[in-house]
Amino acid sequence: MHLPKRAADAHAALAAAFNTGDVATVMGMYDVTGIIVPEPENPVSGKEAFETAIKAILSIGGIMEIKTVYCLETGSLAVGRSEWNITDGDTVKIKAKGIEVMRQQEDGTWKIVIDHAFGAEII
Repeated sequence: MHLPKRAADAHAALAAAFNTGDVATVMGMYDVTGIIVPEPENPVSGKEAFETAIKAILSIGGIMEIKTVYCLETGSLAVGRSEWNITDGDTVKIKAKGIEVMRQQEDGTWKIVIDHAFGAEII
């Protein structure tokens, strides 16, 4: 798996990783010292919790698509807003609007530090 060299490419890279169906590939997109919110109001952190969350998302099955609404970058930090869904043929299994914070790594690639999959839906 190749991590994105631009923060703006993180959403597409995450969808590609998800669509491999491989937990390790998806885990590689994240800084597991951060936070993932795999379901509303359930933030988790740490490698084991990330792995559990990713396995649960992968168990949904189907194809993930992520549209980048915006990506704002300053220095080694970026925030993105996404609209994403998981479909199986014509059936939409889940869709949401998320907010993601990314950090540039020493090698110039980007990893997701905070992934609030439903963050743009909360009022």
